[in-house]
Amino acid sequence: MADFEKQLTALESVVERLERGDLSLEESLQLFEEGIKLSDACKKELEAAEGKIQLLVDRGKSGMKMVDFDEKGNVEASDDAE
Repeated sequence: MADFEKQLTALESVVERLERGDLSLEESLQLFEEGIKLSDACKKELEAAEGKIQLLVDRGKSGMKMVDFDEKGNVEASDDAE
């Protein structure tokens, strides 16, 4: 989640700079493109978090179960047999 926080802070900075309106057209376009990339990265992080939450909620409906995630947010294979 640290990446998300950094990306969100960078996106907020981009928005603030664009809103000031003191940039040239070329600078504004370049900054806008950077903002789109940051926005996409934040969206991807949020979607991954939403997936984790949904998985935990779905598993919680059938009883409590511990779920492990790898660094990328994927569910790791479990050795437990149900």
